[in-house]
Amino acid sequence: MFLRAASRQAYRDGMDTLTASQVLAMDGLDDWRVMLGTLQARFRTPDMSAGAEFVARVVAAANAANHHPDLQVSYAHVDVDLATHDAGGLTQRDVEMAATISALALDAELRAAPTERQVMEYAVDALDIAAVRPFWEAVTGLAPDGAGNLPASGLGEIAVWFQQMAEPRPQRNRIHLDITVPVDVADGRVAAALAAGGRVVGDARAPAFVVLADPEGNEVCICTAAGRD
Repeated sequence: MFLRAASRQAYRDGMDTLTASQVLAMDGLDDWRVMLGTLQARFRTPDMSAGAEFVARVVAAANAANHHPDLQVSYAHVDVDLATHDAGGLTQRDVEMAATISALALDAELRAAPTERQVMEYAVDALDIAAVRPFWEAVTGLAPDGAGNLPASGLGEIAVWFQQMAEPRPQRNRIHLDITVPVDVADGRVAAALAAGGRVVGDARAPAFVVLADPEGNEVCICTAAGRD
């Protein structure tokens, strides 16, 4: 499809990528949280019919703006993810669409519940990532991205990413779970883990991530968008 010069410029407007810190500092995004390079929200619905009606209005607004979110409808809520894939991250177009969707939710008297969202990934520590990756491609059915990781193919799915190791680590688990949560949820999640018998293994990179271990040493990272620019 060929676009006139003015149309091409209009399309490019708002396509400069924004850092997580820039987005987190913006006003008007109370319904949204930044996680893994996306703006994410959850809107509570009284039933699936209300959710479907809300989604229809979101789709209409997205078509009008030519900027489309990922949507997932459940009986009690609608999850929405926004990112500008052409730009490889978050842009002003996502911020504007988020504001539009929040306005639609307010008009429909739907309550936002952004702190209920989280994203889970498996992290595989490997000495030879190129040798290990094909196995994980085969068992998960996921395709690698430009960085060689295996992103989830849809909302609610678990992704796999590979962490380069410099030497063998036989006395520690080499597959751990990364749980990305909203910034305002992380401290409570860590506190709950400690109260449940866990311990902090490393927090030098907090609030980007805190490494925790269960009573037998199995590790998990609680991650946020903060401190990652």
